[in-house]
Amino acid sequence: MPKARRPFILAIFAVVTAALGCGPPAGAQSWPQRPVKFLVTLGPGSGVDIGTRLLGDRLSARWGQPVVVENRPGGDGIVAITSFLGAHDDHVLLAAPTSSFTAHPYLHENLPYKQSDLLPIARVSNTIITISLPVSLKLASFADVVAMARAQPGTLNWAGVTGALDFAFAGFLQAKGLNMSKVPYRNPVEAANDLAEGRVQVYEGAYAIARPQIEAGRIKPIMLTNSVRAPMLPDVPTAAEAGFPELTMDGLVGFFGPPGMPLELRERIAQDVRAVTDASVESRLIATGQIVNIGGPSEFVAAIDQQRARLAEVAKDLGIKPSQ
Repeated sequence: MPKARRPFILAIFAVVTAALGCGPPAGAQSWPQRPVKFLVTLGPGSGVDIGTRLLGDRLSARWGQPVVVENRPGGDGIVAITSFLGAHDDHVLLAAPTSSFTAHPYLHENLPYKQSDLLPIARVSNTIITISLPVSLKLASFADVVAMARAQPGTLNWAGVTGALDFAFAGFLQAKGLNMSKVPYRNPVEAANDLAEGRVQVYEGAYAIARPQIEAGRIKPIMLTNSVRAPMLPDVPTAAEAGFPELTMDGLVGFFGPPGMPLELRERIAQDVRAVTDASVESRLIATGQIVNIGGPSEFVAAIDQQRARLAEVAKDLGIKPSQ
């Protein structure tokens, strides 16, 4: 190719790739160069959805670009993750609880992605996770549940929704030799409603899901899986305080970037998330059953690794090998 034509061809290539949105990744300081999209693994109205929209509004003002939040629920989080990775775009981020994917290697044989594809950007919050009972069961603690399950095998049912929490609880029962029947649910709200009616006796899930029934006096939270107590449930002990540290699991929620996103950019986005998380954001997140717990990429990676290590122990107890 004649040298005189090379600058012209390169200029045309730059224009075309920019128009298609597939040019080279933006630098940390110049990002974002266009609208940013957050794909959420859960549906509208969930704590993760509300928190992402709340932060998205503030990040939009800080970045000077529109921020769009799009819900892609279903498939145990795989629907959103597949769409996120298929975009091949550093302006498309994933907003998810880590429970959406940390147990995937043990629950799905053929995952359409590698866990290393999800690059942690910022830890945003910890979802409050309760273990609750119907008030009609008249048990006061999780120790009472274990005692009843041991004395009357097969009497108690537990509501299970696919994910890391479900997986960890099944591992706990296996390790303790407890016979409790699992009742599977796709919709956690239905699980909480059936718990209130006494159709199931134990439910482990987000406080936000159980909250309406708790406030109606039909469900009693007896333990948190979180590592610290929750301000909205000051009298409910953590799993460690109740004598069951093996059930400790924080409901980590955060933002993820696609493969190849530079660490410098991820750190800058995390700094922006921290900067816009003020007292009003914190109070709104608390109202959705979350505790603000901002952390950068390295902190988020460490927390996820800790959760994965715990799930690996559970898988060993259950005799399950990872798919990847």
